[in-house]
Amino acid sequence: MSKKKVDDFLAKLDHPLKKEMEALRNTILKVHPDITEDVKWGGPSFYYKGDIATFSLRVRDTVTLIFHQAEGLPAGDVLEAAPKGKAYAKFTSMGEVEKKSKGLQGIIKQWVKTMDKS
Repeated sequence: MSKKKVDDFLAKLDHPLKKEMEALRNTILKVHPDITEDVKWGGPSFYYKGDIATFSLRVRDTVTLIFHQAEGLPAGDVLEAAPKGKAYAKFTSMGEVEKKSKGLQGIIKQWVKTMDKS
């Protein structure tokens, strides 16, 4: 897993919401010191004893985080359910990133807690 690989990927990335993506990246990495990152499935991905979430870069008007195994994660105003046990967290602006950051951190904390129990 490589912070440098993600840094290099983001440095070359052409996406209209790149600053929002970088802010979300920092938000996620602050949750727990053992959360790691890499580039997988075409975007930056986060791990803690398993895949947490990956940025989907296909959509240009939102920053979308795909949570791979979302069963048991609190939906609230951050997550929306998706097929096959996944969920999406979508952000359209820096204001939305700021508004939903605490909720996103709560979801990541729940993921860490769940993984620590298994």
